[in-house]
Amino acid sequence: MLQVLFGSKGFVFRVVSLRPVPNCRAFSLVELLIVVAILGLLTAIAYPAYRDYVDRTDVYQASQDIAVISASVLSYKAGRGKFPDSLAQIGMSMDDPWGNPYRYLRIDGATKSGKGKARKDKNLVPINSDFDLYSAGKDGATVGPLTAKPSHDDIVRANNGGFIGLAINY
Repeated sequence: MLQVLFGSKGFVFRVVSLRPVPNCRAFSLVELLIVVAILGLLTAIAYPAYRDYVDRTDVYQASQDIAVISASVLSYKAGRGKFPDSLAQIGMSMDDPWGNPYRYLRIDGATKSGKGKARKDKNLVPINSDFDLYSAGKDGATVGPLTAKPSHDDIVRANNGGFIGLAINY
């Protein structure tokens, strides 16, 4: 191969060989495939651990939000003598980490039909006597009893605020 270089005194021609230089080393295709396989294996191991970390962080954030909202509801009750009808009434209409609104149900002072919608434990006993406050969790689905599969990932307030966490752990 012929290479043309431009210098200050005119053109300079140089012949470049296409033969490999004996001291020049490169990676073979097999070596590159091994590296790609190792990177794929590391990714396959690390990604589930990362997703688990993100899920635990979202549950923690939802638990913290529920604690703050619960304190606001109790503050409203202390000031007005009754629980609010909705979270909007206290300015706490917000979404959980999965983009779903937090759900609130006044139990204390509610009509008989309203009390029937309360969240229930495995014995079908209401988990709160004042109000229910919960997130529908990652799947966004929920039903009344905490033992039902759609409710397992819900983040709930139970025992009148004594427990805040995953429904499956209650």
